[in-house]
Amino acid sequence: MDETEFWEIVDRARQDADGDPEEHADLVVERLTQLDPDAVLDFARHFDSRVNRAYTWELWGAAALLLGDPGEDAFEDFRCWLVGQGRHVYEGAVHHPDDLASLVDFETGADGDGEELGYAADEAYEQLTGVRLPDLGMRPPSEPEGEALDLTDADAMRERYPTLWERYG
Repeated sequence: MDETEFWEIVDRARQDADGDPEEHADLVVERLTQLDPDAVLDFARHFDSRVNRAYTWELWGAAALLLGDPGEDAFEDFRCWLVGQGRHVYEGAVHHPDDLASLVDFETGADGDGEELGYAADEAYEQLTGVRLPDLGMRPPSEPEGEALDLTDADAMRERYPTLWERYG
């Protein structure tokens, strides 16, 4: 599975789910179970690499404005959600997190949690093979990339994320 096929699965499932995160994850599982186990492993590698790439202080700051003060687990779920928003939103947010204000219509309390989507490849692989998805060895860096942020410093957050701050701060 190449990158284009990966994004096609994510995007089609999101569109068909009409904004329902559980349905989105279920549709990804359904589509992955129509493939062979090696393709599911490829999907998992693509997914994990993007979740890891989004492990930055810049995105953590954006997530803090959208979600409140997300801890490590909530930020991981946010990064899974971000991948689930598709290539355009994902790439835009990775390159300039403040653009999330214009890239998505974020609904506090309803958006930002992609935990179930994060397990879609695991579930599909287990359905296909009867065994757990093997460890792919794709761990995020020990610390987020970039310069650490004080997520509690309102002035710094307002300056770094002017558009997100105006809308969600």
